Amino acid sequence: LKNQVCFPLYSASRLITKAYKPFLDEMGITYPQYLVLLVLWENDAISIHQISEKLLLNTNTLSPMLKRMEKLELIQRNRSTEDERSVIVQLTKKGEKLQDEAKPIPEKLLKILLNENINLSEVLQLKEMLNHWIEILKVNEK
Repeated sequence: LKNQVCFPLYSASRLITKAYKPFLDEMGITYPQYLVLLVLWENDAISIHQISEKLLLNTNTLSPMLKRMEKLELIQRNRSTEDERSVIVQLTKKGEKLQDEAKPIPEKLLKILLNENINLSEVLQLKEMLNHWIEILKVNEK
């Protein structure tokens, strides 16, 4: 286990998600739902396929979550008028309002991560490296 590269990534991911939990609990959403909202806050009214590509999630994983989010009245799903096979997801007023609540979350998380041993440039360097790894692994996934 100590020789595995993937284990520290897995553990860090779990712990960061856990650090998000108190902030997201206040909003009544889960971390995966937060990610969907982040996508929609950047680009509202997009297809499930587009959300799937941005979050690197299969549509069969995404669809049940979107149904729950629709029940929470955060989003609405409608068939595309241009292509009836495509489902368009867009924010409701309630989903739009959550963006204001969510704005301080990244800064709060950074305060948890940054200390005398870790500085912002190291966090940004790690993010850049992980994005590079993601691109490499996405190519090899196909």
